[in-house]
Amino acid sequence: MHISIVGTGYVGLVSGVCLAEKGHTVTCVDIDAAKVQQINQGDPPIYEAGLAELLARTVGTRLFATTDLPAAVHASDLTLIAVGTPFDGTTIDLSYIKQAARDVGAALRTKDAYHAVIVKSTVVPGTTSDVVRPLLEEAAGKRAGRDFGVGMNPEFLREGTAIEDFMAPDRIVMGGMDERTLDRLDALYAVFPDTDKLRTTPRTAEMIKYAANALLATLISYSNEIGNLCSALGDIDAQDVMRGVHLDKRMSPLLPDGSRITPGFTSYLSAGCGFGGSCFPKDVKALVAHGSSAQVPMPLLQSVLDINAAQPQQMLRLLRAHLPDLRGRRVAVLGLAFKPGTDDVRESPALPVIRSLRAEGAHVMAYDPVAAHEAQAVLGTEGITYAPSLAAALSDAEAVLLITRWPAFAEVPALLEGRSPAPVVIDGRRMLAKDSVPRYAAIGWSSTSTTGDGTATAAPSLSHTATAPS
Repeated sequence: MHISIVGTGYVGLVSGVCLAEKGHTVTCVDIDAAKVQQINQGDPPIYEAGLAELLARTVGTRLFATTDLPAAVHASDLTLIAVGTPFDGTTIDLSYIKQAARDVGAALRTKDAYHAVIVKSTVVPGTTSDVVRPLLEEAAGKRAGRDFGVGMNPEFLREGTAIEDFMAPDRIVMGGMDERTLDRLDALYAVFPDTDKLRTTPRTAEMIKYAANALLATLISYSNEIGNLCSALGDIDAQDVMRGVHLDKRMSPLLPDGSRITPGFTSYLSAGCGFGGSCFPKDVKALVAHGSSAQVPMPLLQSVLDINAAQPQQMLRLLRAHLPDLRGRRVAVLGLAFKPGTDDVRESPALPVIRSLRAEGAHVMAYDPVAAHEAQAVLGTEGITYAPSLAAALSDAEAVLLITRWPAFAEVPALLEGRSPAPVVIDGRRMLAKDSVPRYAAIGWSSTSTTGDGTATAAPSLSHTATAPS
């Protein structure tokens, strides 16, 4: 098929290169001429693991970028709208969606062949049918269902593993206004013959995306609440607690040969310093706001957000137990992206942690393998040194806060070996063994417990290492 994609952000560009890799001919459309030129030169404007290699393999043969939206629509069978939908605290901003609908509709005015317009951006239920469709009809001077199709096809891509997720999807949700639109989506995704596909309405497809993200965010905040209680009680490791929970056969079934299946969702049942990124925080907030607008309070999801907003401060609480006065202290913050494999710092737990450190007078040495430039654009440079390497960040640190689970950070114990005095390491992702550094503290674990007479005693060390996914 010939496909046009409006928007070249994380969703649009990843979708484009993956569909091109699968054999479709794809034209990515963006209003930014510099970004278009960069893509056509094989240089991705965003960092995503594996994206550069895939773009280099497809650009100029099956993938092209342009600023000419009408030409892209006319040359394609289907258009995916993959523009941003930022959240302003009350509603999602549909201005980019609306403009894309108007532009695509205007192109359809002079196109005779049937064309399907599919929203891939995350939008609240009703947006495709009640906002996008009327704008398309008005701009095209044509009627949806007769002259063109309208649908919704949510993405389920995790930043950092987006290429892998697209190329090996666990499900494809196709929301169409009619059978003809759904058939066009079926043709698009025929290149994934072994993947479960759900044919449904646009409104249901929109809700599936929000429900899926809200569930995963809830699992994280639940785990963090349990972890905070474990830490307060002492002599309990939340990692061991969650391992015990995971062994429930309903969560990790046993096969006839006695081996156990460990579903990927259990990685979200692990205490840490909070979730971030462009999806979970925005989508849960938008769903809560959408429920409020429908006079349906959503106290559970509001609690998910409240727990997550407070979770980065657990890193500061642990740090203050070792360094009560942070004025003038040199604190290394490892990880600025909200997760490994991406340069996205949106809603990253590192941002409130660094702001709090600066407010208390600490000097921050920040390091991230790919996201330093993006973080600097948000945080500035006052009181913050952006280290060029992990070793440089650790060189004279009195404390180390591990925020993002980058694989390179497994080298921290070796880089700190022999340091005197030893800096305290606060592990926000439970990535390191407790005994790998002389002074260790972590989310979901306390090094002391309380005996019956109220005195504090050291908790026994464990013979294994807790290493839950981020």
